Amino acid sequence: MTAGAPYRLVVFDCDSTLTRIEGVDELARMHGLEMEIAALTTAAMEGRVALEEVYARRLDRLRPDRQSVERLGTRYIEELVPGARETISTLRELGIEAHIISGGFLPAVTMLAEALRLRPDQVHAVALQFAADGRYVGFDIASPLARSGGKRVVCTELIQRFGKCAAVGDGVTDLEMQDAGADFIGFGGVVERAPVRRRAQRFVSAPDLKAVLPLLLEGMPK
Repeated sequence: MTAGAPYRLVVFDCDSTLTRIEGVDELARMHGLEMEIAALTTAAMEGRVALEEVYARRLDRLRPDRQSVERLGTRYIEELVPGARETISTLRELGIEAHIISGGFLPAVTMLAEALRLRPDQVHAVALQFAADGRYVGFDIASPLARSGGKRVVCTELIQRFGKCAAVGDGVTDLEMQDAGADFIGFGGVVERAPVRRRAQRFVSAPDLKAVLPLLLEGMPK
């Protein structure tokens, strides 16, 4: 890490932070279930419904096969937030570890991470299970990221490993990383959520993710 850099680790949410879409809503569009699934996603992201209450329910309705999830990964890359590549690249050049913590689906988030030149061990998301023919079988019910409080658990583990951490995200579940001890930047460049703007240590509304770099490279006063 470059001398003087305030953080050893920066953690990003995926949906509506690194990419302009919400993955589960995109899958719902593919399956003609947009309205039903979007209402559940919005309720969870705004903190009106606990994540674990909707996670299994959405997947039971969608039952996404392997091909659908791979298409989602392609859409993630097509809809990268402006400045995402440059932001991750800048952190890499400075020797700052960048990770993704997401309640999204691991195969699709990993495709996005690869496009950003992140390693598999820098990706934390929910694994899916498929049959040999690609049919959806289930998800990793043991994953902390499939329930409320999971991002706090994963972020805490990473802070213990790497040290001082900043986190960037758009949703109420991302505020859990602030609770874990990360300096938190709310990102409203795709969608602005009132609870996040109100509770985040800092909030960025610009549509380009590079707007967070000054805060990441200079640090955030308490």
